[in-house]
Amino acid sequence: MWALAWRNIWRQRGRSLITAAVVAFVVASALAYFGLLEAFKNGLFQRLTEGAGHISVRVKGYRDIREFDRLLIRDAGSVQSTLRAVAQGAEVKALLEVPALLAGEERSRGVGLLGERAPAGQLQRFGERYLREGRLPDAEALDEIALGQALAKALDVRLGETVYAFAPGTGGAGAMAYRLVGLLDLPEQSLEARFAYLPLPAAQALTVPGATTEFQVYLPGLRRLVDEVRIDPLRAEIASRLGGALSVEHWREANPSMASYIGIIDPTILLFDALFFLLAGLLLVNTIYLGLTERIGEFGTIIALGATRWKVMQMVVLESLVLVWSGGLVGFVLGLGIISRMSRGFSLPNAESYAEFGTPLVMYGAITLEQVLITLAFVLATAILAALWPAWLAGRLQPVEAMRHTA
Repeated sequence: MWALAWRNIWRQRGRSLITAAVVAFVVASALAYFGLLEAFKNGLFQRLTEGAGHISVRVKGYRDIREFDRLLIRDAGSVQSTLRAVAQGAEVKALLEVPALLAGEERSRGVGLLGERAPAGQLQRFGERYLREGRLPDAEALDEIALGQALAKALDVRLGETVYAFAPGTGGAGAMAYRLVGLLDLPEQSLEARFAYLPLPAAQALTVPGATTEFQVYLPGLRRLVDEVRIDPLRAEIASRLGGALSVEHWREANPSMASYIGIIDPTILLFDALFFLLAGLLLVNTIYLGLTERIGEFGTIIALGATRWKVMQMVVLESLVLVWSGGLVGFVLGLGIISRMSRGFSLPNAESYAEFGTPLVMYGAITLEQVLITLAFVLATAILAALWPAWLAGRLQPVEAMRHTA
């Protein structure tokens, strides 16, 4: 039966080759789109969690709190010790975000001061990515600061000059002078115009000694979105150890808008793939139908010799399967080859212009088993659905009328 199906398809080899080529193109494109979107999702995941952590610890209800004093985690030392004990092997970053007034000699601006104590590797990556002039402040320095380039321009200050910070009404000094040691080029211009970076001890000396506003936990080796299943068990254990005193959030809870954005990528690509396979299916229907009309007499003879109508319909469906899977196999080889090349890293044209929206400069293609199975299901469904109408027509043929049609 399979040999007969192949022989029938090969009768009109030009038409069959075109149809198979279209199927191969659609399959390869579907896999390539999956690989591209998976790279995009993984890139967004890495970029987002590099700055926000996989788990975030803050005071409860922080989103609705406007008073700086109520946002503070005052027993920061004990919380950090708990995090390190529970999340062994993970990196823990401590942050103190301070609304303040920053001034140069003649200009001033309201800004967000970020005091941070991060692992050395993270600081190095931060500097490599964003530092444009000078250096980052020393980790324990109390009198050094780095500014976004736009903010430095707005304050009219240059490297080596003095910047004054005012944060009245806090438990620290409330006002301090810093030497500008670094300029940062951040992807978002709005952030660059109001961003000031301090070592955590400097921010604590200015405002509240020993306090933070957030802890971020980074799990090692977590680079793909499918690996995030490791986060929930650790988050639950941290929440249990802290006794409900603080809010312990998964990165999706801490960034719901970005999580929703990533969540709509898969349904969107499925819709586009379905449209591509629909177009391929229409071409396949045309090919199978033309093959049927050219062999009506042959089908009439087969029915007259005792073949059941179901058997005739099965022959048509089988021919469709052979044709589609021939092209699909080529498409799978091409598609997986494209993904293999993408897995070594690639950049979109003008990638720098998309960085402001969180798109990484270099992405790495990938594909999951589920996506391969979905593509296989699309191929199978296309072959069967495209053959149903021609098969139904073939099954309704009357032997005498069919053989007369030949004559």
